[in-house]
Amino acid sequence: GWREAVAAAAGALQAGGLVAVPTDTVYGVACLAQDSSAVRSIYRLKGRNCAKPLAICLGDVERLYRYCRVNVPDELLRDLLPGPVTLVLQRSEELNKDLNPFTSLVGVRIPNHPFMRDLARACSGPLALTSANISSQGSTLTVLEFQDLWPQLSLVVDGGPIGDIQSPECRLGSTVVDLSVSGKFSIIRPGCALTPTVEILKKKYGLVPESS
Repeated sequence: GWREAVAAAAGALQAGGLVAVPTDTVYGVACLAQDSSAVRSIYRLKGRNCAKPLAICLGDVERLYRYCRVNVPDELLRDLLPGPVTLVLQRSEELNKDLNPFTSLVGVRIPNHPFMRDLARACSGPLALTSANISSQGSTLTVLEFQDLWPQLSLVVDGGPIGDIQSPECRLGSTVVDLSVSGKFSIIRPGCALTPTVEILKKKYGLVPESS
């Protein structure tokens, strides 16, 4: 089951398709970040404003250095990743210019979910990842909740319900934190892991909130 699902999803992505995937927070839709036409398809699928950036998803911290300029200790990255956190860093020249062309930054996700990490490792470049819902609608914790999107997807990977579908907290998505300014951090989206993330950044690494 698992290996076949990873292989099928990787094949659909390599063919330029969009694939719905379970993550450690909510259901997502992924495509190859280096495939400009697939990236445009994700925006169409979601009815998303083109000025709203997409995050990239990788399988391992080591791969992050290829697509980002990192100005924090490697240990900090490993304290937060894999996990329900999106780290916003300066992008490198390696990343597709058509992905978020209006910003020099990029959000990076390494979900703490074995399927997602295996899928990211099975693809040559990074995945572009966004939540499986129409923009401005609630995030989804089961595949049935986004069935209106199914016809536009190449594949839907059903990983079962994610978290407690009755709990609003489970729909918050990842905590998004900007680490692009040395010695500082700013919270872009509180998400589901705000308190432990801020504690690590402040107490262990001495970073200060950007507003201060």
